[in-house]
Amino acid sequence: MKSQKSEVCPCPTGKLIIIGGAENKTEKQKETDLAKGVLKAFIVLCGENPFIEIITTAGEEAVNDTFEEYLACFKSLGAKDAGHIHHDSRPIEDLDVVERIRKADGVFFSGGDQLKLTAIYGGTQLMSVMKERYIHNGLVIGGTSAGAMAMSTPMIYEGTGQREMVAAGVKVTTGFEFLKDVCIDTHFVHRGRFVRMAQVIATNPASIGIGIEEDTAIVIINGRDAKVIGCGVVIIIDGEKSHGSNITSFDNEKKITVKDLRVSILSEGQKFEVPARNPPHL
Repeated sequence: MKSQKSEVCPCPTGKLIIIGGAENKTEKQKETDLAKGVLKAFIVLCGENPFIEIITTAGEEAVNDTFEEYLACFKSLGAKDAGHIHHDSRPIEDLDVVERIRKADGVFFSGGDQLKLTAIYGGTQLMSVMKERYIHNGLVIGGTSAGAMAMSTPMIYEGTGQREMVAAGVKVTTGFEFLKDVCIDTHFVHRGRFVRMAQVIATNPASIGIGIEEDTAIVIINGRDAKVIGCGVVIIIDGEKSHGSNITSFDNEKKITVKDLRVSILSEGQKFEVPARNPPHL
């Protein structure tokens, strides 16, 4: 029988930079410091003259324009070069792309549709290699908007406006699980997404919700140690001590009720620890 100590899950050696969308992509970022330019922060984390793989799969239209925009920005910020990865169906046998992930210094997911990302890459060799490199080989992974939301589990994929106020009106699924028991939402203040995140936490009270405003990010090292960078705020919703939820009343279109959520609002430079409430296991 193996000892319990021998089966402790490893601490990731890689880093995550999770961006709330609408980040600054202009030349002016070259003059900003690490704490203020979220894309510059991504390049700095990747090391000197890094090679980046940009994944635009979440997008539906003008993905070449999206790639070219990020390519120009990353090169102006110090990247050596970047490759373009895009799929509209599952890359079951795309071994060339898998090998590129093995060699990259950083991987960046652009915005669009997070459900498209998880449906295409979930369970693929590409994602497996990316996770292995993140855990064991120091790979830096960045994502913005949908590319950020896909990094966590649970992952929101539908529910806005009137629907987000209806009990169980927000739909969630499994994301890529770079962060477990964490739900990421983006454009958080700008698009008024507090209620839909509260819904997710009502259904998953062991999780925390992290809402990230535009041109703002969290940088995560060691899988748990987080720091806020950028010009906006990050809102953390914790439901560990919440009660009084009517989230199971989803058959009669009742508006959501949940009491005693704990909320923190953090700005640039603030640090926090992502809780690990469920014991790690294989």
